[in-house]
Amino acid sequence: MNPTRTRRPRRAAALVATLAAASLLLSGCLYQLIPEPSAPVSTASAAPDTEGVSADLLRFYAQEIDWKACDSGFQCTTVTAPLDWSDPAKGEIDLALIRHRATGGEAIGSLLTNPGGPGASGIGLIRDSLDYAVGQPLQQSYDVIGFDPRGVGESTAVRCYDASQMDGYLFDVPKNARGSDAWNQELLDRHSAFAKACDANSDGILPYITTENAARDMDLMRAVLGDKKLNYLGYSYGTFLGSTYAKLYPERVGRLVLDGAIDPSVSGLEVNITQGIGFENALRAYMASCLKGDKCPFSGTVDEGMEDLGTLLASVDRSPLRGSDGRKLGSDTLMTAIVAALYSEDSWPYLTTALSDALQGNPDVAFQLADFYYNRENGQYSDNSTEAFRAYNCMDYPVDTSPEDLAKAQAELDEKAPTVAPYWFGPDPCEVWPYPPTGVREKITADGAAPIVVVGTTNDPATPYEWAVSLADQLSSGVLITRVGEGHTGYNKGNSCVDSAVEAYLLKGTVPQDGLRCG
Repeated sequence: MNPTRTRRPRRAAALVATLAAASLLLSGCLYQLIPEPSAPVSTASAAPDTEGVSADLLRFYAQEIDWKACDSGFQCTTVTAPLDWSDPAKGEIDLALIRHRATGGEAIGSLLTNPGGPGASGIGLIRDSLDYAVGQPLQQSYDVIGFDPRGVGESTAVRCYDASQMDGYLFDVPKNARGSDAWNQELLDRHSAFAKACDANSDGILPYITTENAARDMDLMRAVLGDKKLNYLGYSYGTFLGSTYAKLYPERVGRLVLDGAIDPSVSGLEVNITQGIGFENALRAYMASCLKGDKCPFSGTVDEGMEDLGTLLASVDRSPLRGSDGRKLGSDTLMTAIVAALYSEDSWPYLTTALSDALQGNPDVAFQLADFYYNRENGQYSDNSTEAFRAYNCMDYPVDTSPEDLAKAQAELDEKAPTVAPYWFGPDPCEVWPYPPTGVREKITADGAAPIVVVGTTNDPATPYEWAVSLADQLSSGVLITRVGEGHTGYNKGNSCVDSAVEAYLLKGTVPQDGLRCG
């Protein structure tokens, strides 16, 4: 599938509401108490923090923020950052921010947030899903900040295709047989055309769309907001952004919570394998739940249900289903629909509807799930998350797809994820990206940083639990919270044990017991 993106946490909740409306048309604990530090002094309106800033960066760090009212109760602004942090004279980019002022009066500071992706909009997360992004206690005490990282959304953005071209790229069924040399070349040609369009339409920013640059941008935001240290809540890919910040600026780490962690030391190929197995496991959990209901289109044991689902995938691979809008549903798009629904248990009923309808020859609900994954509505794309996702990954992950390694990876998936395995790998689009990757995959220790809380969910398909364990172990000050359950990310998902521990840390500095397990 090459590789499955980690997506913003708000999408699962919004998916439920969206597909609930669609279905009407179509269907029918404990934590360790340590001495608490004194409450931090509010820096909500403080002057920019320019202490220790070099002369070539002073004009960026000293800029004054001009907040303007926007979107019914929020404030918006733009911050100017260097295009290239290693050569600030090379040019500038814009970073878009949104702020929700603390509802309880004077804020204890700013809380920066990131929803993941890479490529998901932090503006959209806070504007559209504030209650999903952060709980009420955090809204009361912090100025909650959302931002679009460089390359994303309302910031200086990666641009590639128009809507029609994107439809062809994402949804057109390949003409050649899956796995054949012709199929590989066909897809590689598609990726090459897409990459060339991104380069032509993005005004020279592609080489600088990296997580390290985005982390440096985050330090700039911290400074112009007037905070001496960074308080941060990052989901999914946002954990990699947060841990990268801690690596670069350990002395400026305030209270960091990294939820749904990515292991910064694993390769792109390892990400693919681990996620493939993670989604297979989540799919089996879904199947077990489905089989207990009276509307499940499958029967028998979980193994038998998975085998029948594999038969459905193979069937639409051979004979795609035409939707009401003329698009054809092949196995790749059906797999995308399945993945989209596995991010949250709340979406499982809509996956049941999608699979039931597909078995009857109707792919429309499956297309709705896939469209939601790509932020597509009424034939248009609401953001550039797909383009930004590709740009970041191709610059952050060295290409490591030798034929031998791919063969071993495929064999492992065949054994451990037999349902998703036939549809998971394809030609690596980063092989034809116009710029070589600059990122490295290595452990992050962030020596000297304040405690960093890592949250992992035991059956998270997108960012498997083992990554959270690994990141917490790598970080010199890492503290692990385990949420026992299904779905992507753990905070603000209805688990009071997780919520209490996270909020006690962000609000009071109370460090959770390392290894806290929340059932």
